[in-house]
Amino acid sequence: MPSAHLRGRLIITFRADQPTTFKERLAAFNEWLRTRRLMVLAGVTALFLAAGAITAHALWEWAFHDLPPVPQSAEDLWRVRMEPTVTLLDTNGEVLAIRGPLYGIPVQLDDLPPHVAQAFLSIEDRRYHEHDGVDWRGTIRAVLANIRAGRTVQGGSTITMQLVKNLILTPERTIRRKVQEMRLALALERVLTKDEILELYLNRIYFGEQAYGIEAAARRYFNKPASELTVQEAALLAALPAAPTRLAPTDNLAEAQARASNVLAAMRDAGFLTPMEYTVANATQAEPVESALQPGGPAQYGHLFDYAVAEAQRLLGPDNEVPDLVIQTTLDTRLQNAAQTVITERLESDGEALNASEAAAVVLGNDGAIRAMIGGRDYVSSQFNRAVQARRQPGSAFKPFVYLAALEADYSPSSVFNDAPVSYGNWSPVNFGGGFRGRMTMEDALKRSVNTIAAQMGMLVGISEVAEMARRLGITTPLDEVPSLSLGSSEVRVIDMAASYLVIANDGRRLDPYFVTEVRTTRGTVLFERSEEEPRTQQVIARGHARDMSTMLQGVVLDGTGRRAAVPGHRVAGKTGTSQNSRDAWFVGYSAQFTAAVWTGNDDDTAMENVTGGGLPADIWREIMVAAHDGLPAEPLNAPAPRVRSEREERLLAFYAGLSAEFDRVLEGGRFN
Repeated sequence: MPSAHLRGRLIITFRADQPTTFKERLAAFNEWLRTRRLMVLAGVTALFLAAGAITAHALWEWAFHDLPPVPQSAEDLWRVRMEPTVTLLDTNGEVLAIRGPLYGIPVQLDDLPPHVAQAFLSIEDRRYHEHDGVDWRGTIRAVLANIRAGRTVQGGSTITMQLVKNLILTPERTIRRKVQEMRLALALERVLTKDEILELYLNRIYFGEQAYGIEAAARRYFNKPASELTVQEAALLAALPAAPTRLAPTDNLAEAQARASNVLAAMRDAGFLTPMEYTVANATQAEPVESALQPGGPAQYGHLFDYAVAEAQRLLGPDNEVPDLVIQTTLDTRLQNAAQTVITERLESDGEALNASEAAAVVLGNDGAIRAMIGGRDYVSSQFNRAVQARRQPGSAFKPFVYLAALEADYSPSSVFNDAPVSYGNWSPVNFGGGFRGRMTMEDALKRSVNTIAAQMGMLVGISEVAEMARRLGITTPLDEVPSLSLGSSEVRVIDMAASYLVIANDGRRLDPYFVTEVRTTRGTVLFERSEEEPRTQQVIARGHARDMSTMLQGVVLDGTGRRAAVPGHRVAGKTGTSQNSRDAWFVGYSAQFTAAVWTGNDDDTAMENVTGGGLPADIWREIMVAAHDGLPAEPLNAPAPRVRSEREERLLAFYAGLSAEFDRVLEGGRFN
């Protein structure tokens, strides 16, 4: 075992490499501390990084967990948040009425004067073509300005951010929403071009008064298309998006014009206007004008609007879910307004005395296009469309179907019948005013609207044949096949009566009425377009029979029950109709250019005061047709006019009719009287 001395030396030898002095030991301790500090620092850093990552993830989730996707095309963005709206156009493409928000028909930048886009860029986003969706310089400037003011005095939103805010995000004003707005704006500018974004902005931004888009705003406030906006008008519209409700010039013109002055000044500062142009524009501020483009449209087009929407839905099918529709129709606005005025004024002047409270009318072009439709005297008080929804008894206006069936059964206009009492079961028809006239031709019987002869004719050819003829010509309502059908006892629609008489006017060719020619979205996508090449006519009666009937119907107007329907300077044909106790009164007829049906009566089916088809309805029909033919040259009907018999021929006809009647009595009684 080694001695203590040796053990000490061994120990000393073992620790010979360790610090032996105080200074060395202090240095070693410091090294130890440094190593430990680095370890601690690394640990603390790791903890901070982990906490930062967790916090960043939490912030990301907080800001973007419900971020909607960025639409991948301008078409997708066009439909975003579009409320249901329908725009009704007349045959010339002019806007009649709009239901829902006023979404303007889309316009392209190239279709607008340069100063329109310049006005919006000057006041809303002067650096629009320099940033990538977020104007960081403008954002910082707005933040500093708001901090200094202690309130929000600048927004800092770019046009792209405003588009995102209006079409994708909610309108809440929070930091979270602003961050989302920025991120989506950056993403949107990677998908669409600058022109596409600016175009969408101009077409979808809200301008107050339910007007969305530059086209709707231009028509709403200035009654003109956006392509015709002046610098002053463009400046006034560019002033509105900042506060469209408060600044709407229809309610607050002074404040709107004050902001428009700011827009003009911004255009000058941006170099879009020279100092002189600015001075002139600022001195002559724009003002809104009276416009028919109101939400809902004029009430007089209400029945038409309902009918157009129903027709569009039928044409598009039940699966159509497009919220915005533009429906172009065949309506002649001038004629529609004239027809509405005629009916309103006649009912106001004569309605109370005649106990006639309602009327309806349909005017067709010779191709079946509905040029005018009056569903009632006032859409506001009653949305019921009497032209297409009501079913009323046509009375003697139904007789042409009976006579056409007789012509097909080889009778002719000169065939002679006897106006005398007849009975069929419990039904015994009588003539209006009573009495009987004896022997007369089919032509005279129609002209004088003799009931007994029409009843006889219906039974001779067969009531089922009469009903089939009516359906063939266009009557769509159920027909009760009883003897009284010949006198119009079954109910029909006004539009069907017009369509049926159009067949006669067109030499026996049936052309069903149509109203809608095109349906598209406000973006311009065509959903339906009527083809003019498709076969739309069908020969339903022989041309000769149609012309024979047309000649007889001309006689009704020339010297029959419809004389008050004569249109000066134009050849017309038609037939009166009156149901029992004057509950319904009709006149239906045509010229070479138009066919029209007019009904008058009461919704509760109460009787009028001795109103017949040759009275109030014929007067209304004449006035409507006079308006329809205003400025048109006179054109002959396809059929010849009836030959007017001389006084001598009338006496001879009466003499031979008397002889024929006497001969019948001989045959019946077996002896001469």
